[in-house]
Amino acid sequence: MDLASLLGIVICLGLVIFGIVAGNGFGVIVNFLDLNSALITFGGALCSVMASNTMQDFVGGLKSIALIFKDQALNTPEVIKKIIDLSNVARKEGLLSLEEAAGDLDDQFLKKGIMLVVDGTDPELVRGVMETEMISIDDRHKKKINFWSDLGAMGPAWGMIGTLVGLVNMLQAMDDPGAIGPAMAVALITTLYGSLLANWICTPTSNKLKVKNEQEMMAKQIVIEGLLSIQAGENPRVIEEKLKSFLSPADKAGLEAGGDSDG
Repeated sequence: MDLASLLGIVICLGLVIFGIVAGNGFGVIVNFLDLNSALITFGGALCSVMASNTMQDFVGGLKSIALIFKDQALNTPEVIKKIIDLSNVARKEGLLSLEEAAGDLDDQFLKKGIMLVVDGTDPELVRGVMETEMISIDDRHKKKINFWSDLGAMGPAWGMIGTLVGLVNMLQAMDDPGAIGPAMAVALITTLYGSLLANWICTPTSNKLKVKNEQEMMAKQIVIEGLLSIQAGENPRVIEEKLKSFLSPADKAGLEAGGDSDG
């Protein structure tokens, strides 16, 4: 469970509710609940994004919110360590020995690259095949990122549409002073709903998916560079230093503390 996402969303909502009820009591919450405003804002935003996507992409985009609550299984220093171990195996026993080592790997991307290397595929072709798959994965991820970015942009826009609808209704009731206040309140609630949709849900979701995608793409780039270095017969220590350049200082320190590669 990614606690940062969970706590961020829950605490954010809690602070908004606290700001509403502080000094006023929980009874005022009902003043911020309006079905028509919700239908215009949330319904309009969702339907606009639906119209911009295929139904499959729309459903997939909605489901992708679950990804922000999952811990990233990816551990980049561990990926580098695995590649260094493979380079040591290849250095001692030859490239063909990597086929047996690949059988224990869960990373399908790494396993595919190893099999290409074992089959004696030209290095440029190995890079081309691996980068094509990486780009394809990146494109699929960006569809989901853009889904939440688009929904975040639609929220305030439909909130403003709801506000205009509320203002029209308010102006129609100018001869009844008692109806002006409630009508204005409803008009403003749609703007609130649109802002909440964008800033509480959509933007954080889009940003977290973007971060996770960048981490995965970096790990895959490390795999490509590592496998090509193994195929070229480079020294494991040289490969390690090359791949460590992808890491932050903290991750480098953690990798170094985990043990040195064999020369």
